[in-house]
Amino acid sequence: MTITAKIIADSIAGHHRLTTLQLRYPRFIHAEFMTHRVFSRNASSSRAIPVQRLIQDIIDDTAMPLHWGRNQAGMQAREEHDELIHIHDIDGDVVALNHTSKAAWNFARDQAIAVARAFDEAGYHKQIVNRLLEPYSHINVLVSATDWDNFQQLRDHPDAQPEIQVLAQQIKAAMAESKPTRLHADQWHLPYVADNDKEVFDYALKHNLGLIEVARKVSVARCARVSYRTHDGRRTTVEEDVALHDKLVVAEPLHASPAEHQATPTGVRHRNFNGWKQYRVLLEEAACF
Repeated sequence: MTITAKIIADSIAGHHRLTTLQLRYPRFIHAEFMTHRVFSRNASSSRAIPVQRLIQDIIDDTAMPLHWGRNQAGMQAREEHDELIHIHDIDGDVVALNHTSKAAWNFARDQAIAVARAFDEAGYHKQIVNRLLEPYSHINVLVSATDWDNFQQLRDHPDAQPEIQVLAQQIKAAMAESKPTRLHADQWHLPYVADNDKEVFDYALKHNLGLIEVARKVSVARCARVSYRTHDGRRTTVEEDVALHDKLVVAEPLHASPAEHQATPTGVRHRNFNGWKQYRVLLEEAACF
C-alpha cells in the first residue's frame, strides 16, 4: 500500500506560503480528506481510469488497513487484533478457513476483481465497473492550500484513522524539506509548469499570446488530470492542454476547480487562500461582464 506526498509547486509572498502537493493514498480515507474546506483539490476519477488498468494497479498495490484493530466502542481501534477469519457464503456455507486479516482482505479483493472483470466483459461502462474496485484502490489527489494547521492538528493525532495520520505526516515532512520560491505581484504559482518550459514559450510565441496566459491554461489542464500525462501514460502537448483548459473553463457547463491551484500574490485573503488570488476568481469576475 502507498501513502505519499510530493511537492509540485511551493511559493511564498510576504508571510503567506502556498503549497501544491500531489498525494496518493487509499481511496477509503478520501471522504475524511474532503472535509477540510480550506483545500483546493482535484482527484483522479474512477469514471476515467480504464478497468484493466485499475485492476492491475490494485493487484500491484492493494489499498488495505495499516492497523488491524480489535472491535470496541467509539471511532478508534486502540488494540491490534490478529484473530483468524472464517469466511462463509451468503447461505452460511464455509468458503475459507483460518485466514489472516490480510489474506481475508485479499480474498475479498479477488472476488471484487472477478465480478468487475465479468461486468467489463459484458460491456458495462467503467463508471459502473470501477465502483466495485474502489475499496481496494488508491486515489491520486492534487491539493493546494495556504492553511494547514487545522488539518495537521486533527489528522496527525492518535485519534485519527492510522492511514490519514500517516498521510498528514508525509505532507508535513514534504513541506519541511521544501524551500518555497518567493513570488511578487503579477507573478504566478503554476503547478506542473516550469519557469523555463520551452513548449509553453514556443506555443505563446506562435499564437501571439502572453506567456503567463498560456502557462495558466497548461497548468489548469495538468491539474485537472493530476498529472503531466494521460491515463495511458503519454505526455500531453501544449495544444492538448490548452484545448482541455478551454473545454473546462470556457465551454459550458463550467468545470472550474482545476483553476483554483494557480494564484497570484495579493497580501489579503481571497476565498480559501490567504494572501493569494486564484485564477478561478479572475475567470468568474470576467464572466460577470
